[in-house]
Amino acid sequence: AKNIIKAKKLGRPKQIFSLDRRQKLLHPGKSLYRVLLDSVTLSDESVKFQIIHEKNKILLQVEIYEIEGNIFRLKIDEASPLRPRYKVPDVLIKEPTTQRLFISHREAGILVLSSVNEDYKLQITANPFQVELQSKGETPYVAKKKTKKNPNQYKSHEKQEDLGLWQEKFGSFLDIKAHGPTSVGVDFSLHGYDHVYGIPQRTETLLLKNTSDGDAYRLYNLDIFGHKIHDKIGIYGSVPLLLAHKPSRTSGIFWLNSSETLVDISTKAVAEHTPSRSAAEIAKQRAVPLTDVRWMSESGIIDVFLLMGPTAFDIFKQFAQLTGTQALPPLFSLGYHQCRWNYEDEQDVKAVDAGFDAHDIPYDVIWLDIEHTDGKRYFTWDKQKFQNPRKMQEHLKKKKRKLVVIVDPHIKVDPSYTLYAQAKEKGYFVKDRNGKDFEGICWPGSSCYLDFTNPEVRKWYADQFAFKTYKASTNILFVWNDMNEPSVFKEAELTMQKDAVHYNNWEHREVHNLYGFYQQMATAEGLIRRSSGKERPFVLARSFFAGSQKYGAVWTGDNTAEWSYLQISIPMLLTINMTGISFCGADVGGFIGDPEPELLVRWYQAGAYQPFFRGHSNMESKRREPWLFGEKNTQLIRRAIRERYVLLPYLYTLFYRAHAAAEPVMRALWIEFPGEVETFDVENEYMLGNALLVHPVTEKEAKTVTVLFPGSEEIWYDFRKFKRMEDAGTVKIPVTLENIPVFQRGGTVIPLKTTAGKSTEWMIDISYELHVALDKEACAIGELYVDDGHSFQYLHKKQFLYRKFTFHKNVLSSRSEDSYSTAFLCVLGRFDFYLFFNQSFPPVAGTVRAKSCRESQVVFTYDTKTSALTLENLALSVDADWEICIS
Repeated sequence: AKNIIKAKKLGRPKQIFSLDRRQKLLHPGKSLYRVLLDSVTLSDESVKFQIIHEKNKILLQVEIYEIEGNIFRLKIDEASPLRPRYKVPDVLIKEPTTQRLFISHREAGILVLSSVNEDYKLQITANPFQVELQSKGETPYVAKKKTKKNPNQYKSHEKQEDLGLWQEKFGSFLDIKAHGPTSVGVDFSLHGYDHVYGIPQRTETLLLKNTSDGDAYRLYNLDIFGHKIHDKIGIYGSVPLLLAHKPSRTSGIFWLNSSETLVDISTKAVAEHTPSRSAAEIAKQRAVPLTDVRWMSESGIIDVFLLMGPTAFDIFKQFAQLTGTQALPPLFSLGYHQCRWNYEDEQDVKAVDAGFDAHDIPYDVIWLDIEHTDGKRYFTWDKQKFQNPRKMQEHLKKKKRKLVVIVDPHIKVDPSYTLYAQAKEKGYFVKDRNGKDFEGICWPGSSCYLDFTNPEVRKWYADQFAFKTYKASTNILFVWNDMNEPSVFKEAELTMQKDAVHYNNWEHREVHNLYGFYQQMATAEGLIRRSSGKERPFVLARSFFAGSQKYGAVWTGDNTAEWSYLQISIPMLLTINMTGISFCGADVGGFIGDPEPELLVRWYQAGAYQPFFRGHSNMESKRREPWLFGEKNTQLIRRAIRERYVLLPYLYTLFYRAHAAAEPVMRALWIEFPGEVETFDVENEYMLGNALLVHPVTEKEAKTVTVLFPGSEEIWYDFRKFKRMEDAGTVKIPVTLENIPVFQRGGTVIPLKTTAGKSTEWMIDISYELHVALDKEACAIGELYVDDGHSFQYLHKKQFLYRKFTFHKNVLSSRSEDSYSTAFLCVLGRFDFYLFFNQSFPPVAGTVRAKSCRESQVVFTYDTKTSALTLENLALSVDADWEICIS
């Protein structure tokens, strides 16, 4: 394994584009397509018509749909294909509900369609073909059909081989394009926008850059060990969703295509498009931004969704309406995870587990990498190092902790290996272009790759997680899908050949970016099925696509133990969050190399306030359990992890909101403050939910950090000291190594636990506290979501509590937010609350009123320096309505 790592380090491939090069040679300008207006047909579902290429006379079929919820869909396919093109299945949660479009205007060369409520108009220009989408007079989108290559158009190879139309060589690697060139592309013009975001995954800035003078952004899932920073090359995952934002509106483009995709971005200033009557008025027209976005994919059809917003939160809901919301994770998975490649044996696992208790550091999950298996055969155990894995799991279960093991998609070629033999017999492996099982090199050596695009293979794979099949597995064992880009050593770009063949005879080039998506889908289904549908799964996957949020968590991959990787992890996670996947994180400390103690401490402090919190390291790195860096650093790491556990009620509530309402857990500032232009490119701080502003310290030996407090009308409070921040705007904040700056937004209520436990299960009976931070109107609101933390009872039987806290006119009240929620007192019991107010005057008395108890006086303390009011030992029930009146 070490030798392979070294080879990967030395052999990191240069960026390779096998996408039809003619696409990239095209320049913006007049389209060669013309609408055949006499082909227009309207139905209740769509508007359809044909367009023709003026030179080669190829006909294409265009379909336009209006979808409920301010979404438009544009589909373009060949009218009479000799071979059908790939249409991405399984990503959309259902076929969208459409609304009828009407023809509202028709003249020579122009057709205008109106939506039912007449909020939107689509102007279709016949020659050249162009679709302009107008929203109440505003034109956020113009779509221009640039090119689409007919796969059977070229019968001669003369002068075409230089463009790689039928085959292409990358060094010693040959890609046979049996069906010829099949690329597609569309240009979009975004009027009034010069800030665009999204299209993860890469180690890049939050704000997407102008690519007119360099490489395009690439969406192509790759295993890139030690990926470079500020590189547009795609790495492990791809979500083809781009967001454009300006103070008055947010819009989105979702490009549903799973082949290799390039995105070119060009922003410029143009004259404002307004009717003018004189040359003088034309001269006075102001310049406005215009961003052109070109999408180019190697194959498939054009299937694009225009998300009309108009707010960022509307975009998130619209995207979730199409691809689903974040799965509600089991509570334990929001705790701290301890991982390493590799914990050596059962004794090592027990020793690390005991170390956390000995040093009073909470954790929930310990992880096992590939070395725990019998010769890299997944679903097995090394017979010498893990002689009794069930007993090891029983030991962890008694400690109320969990185990995660790695299960990769490549299967060792070994006829005596049951999994391989069964898959071989059933024909479940991806084939090469000659019809034989595709074989590549990965961790076990010679390996075959399961074809997860086949529903039958996914069902069979899910069955492998059954307790009777996966020997010595228990209900505390969960799964890590790694290497599922898929990673194939000794191949071009360390991935599968594009001419490999999948289910239904589709080439790998068509489905590449879906491969990991499908493995995570099958794994999650397997974990659900093993519990007869009762328990929530936890699956971490390295490769992902749009819709992966439905199946679990992702992470940013093989990062490096350097300060720059801590810095870039923030925009990387913000970008993934805004494209639907809230459950994401970066390996704390950096996977590759050895972090200096200060860097490790700062990374723990950052990770504690991010969605997925895992410490992980490479087998060549030194051991880095939290207590190995001296007592002072152990104390600091312990404090950071304990802060995470105290924060869990708020974090779990945010995940419920992500699941129920598609609200991202971790948010770029501009999402919460859409009208504040100064927030649009901020990537070193972020909002955790709507209430917490987090600014990780990402520079060595920092003595201050510069914090932007957005919102001219906002009040901000130091989250730990309950002290109001007097300065607004951009402020230098002193920092020490003790912690990172975290601030609570005025007008919010944050639920917390009063202390941390050994793991999340140890904390069920720990009481809650509320931090109530008042806004300028002396008001605040917040929520608390609670369920059993592991089952689907919240969904099937509405067994959960969803409380809304309101402070208004000196009364703090708790009310049920959902009339369907069912109490489960056997789990919750009764709790005390600690309440922190920020008042400008000292209160003199307080009373509490609650159902099932008489009105009683409240004991409180008041800090005149911070204006913080503390009420203790209230003995209020979480599931009861109550009021606390301050006078």
